[in-house]
Amino acid sequence: MSFVLSGKETASAIFENLRPRADAVTAAGHVPTLAVVRMGEKKSDLAYERGIRKHADMAGCSVVTDAFPQDVREDDLVSRIRELNEDETVDGILIFQPLPKQLDSHRVIEAVSAGKDVDGATDASRLFVYTGHGSGFAPCTAQSVIEILDYYGVALQGKHAVIVGRSMVVGKPLANLFLARNATVTVCHSKTENLASITRTADILVSATGHIGTLGGEHVSRDQYVLDVGINFGPDGKMTGDVLYDEVAPHVRALTPVPGGVGSVTTAVLFKHVVESAEARV
Repeated sequence: MSFVLSGKETASAIFENLRPRADAVTAAGHVPTLAVVRMGEKKSDLAYERGIRKHADMAGCSVVTDAFPQDVREDDLVSRIRELNEDETVDGILIFQPLPKQLDSHRVIEAVSAGKDVDGATDASRLFVYTGHGSGFAPCTAQSVIEILDYYGVALQGKHAVIVGRSMVVGKPLANLFLARNATVTVCHSKTENLASITRTADILVSATGHIGTLGGEHVSRDQYVLDVGINFGPDGKMTGDVLYDEVAPHVRALTPVPGGVGSVTTAVLFKHVVESAEARV
């Protein structure tokens, strides 16, 4: 049976490291603060916000919320985001997505300044991840994969990392994060032929497709580290990942569970970015 790469343990270690850093910033007269921008009262958004506030206490950070109605005018929303950019008490801005249909998502997201884009959603942040120039942060989920591998001491230099999924949120930025660590990277997707023949060659295998059963026993080989980014819900309503866990687990060195894996680290990474932004201000 493989070793479990625990996202919960990784997140706990991140928070343990963050708290004294946040306390030092606070002692200097500035509390690291995240501004949440939410439209409407969706249950999932409210639950997410409660989780953020709970983890903020662990990180030694503060959270403020700008709650707008679902039918908010785009100009009003953009104006408020620009005010938050100029607010020296705010270190990070997180806009809950997906946005209401009447809004131009690109315009709204791009209103966030790169230095406060702690979710890595703007074009400026993507440029930073892809080129190393400018300023910004990596998307939290992509960064979470790296954090887990670092926590467990998995060397990336010279290793073959295969990513299944090419989204702008995970696949593409993660490929660049691996390249920055001198890994050799292959990105696969829905049009890739003979997928299993490629995934079996990986030292580190990541699935980020959002489809149950993307990776099964035929896709893996011994000594692999498998990281499952997918969050899906089966017919029974239970959360599951992209990877068929019971099929894959006996045949690889280590893998992340769902739940309790990559998703457990994303909020810790969010607050790591908030603290880093705050440190740059004091």
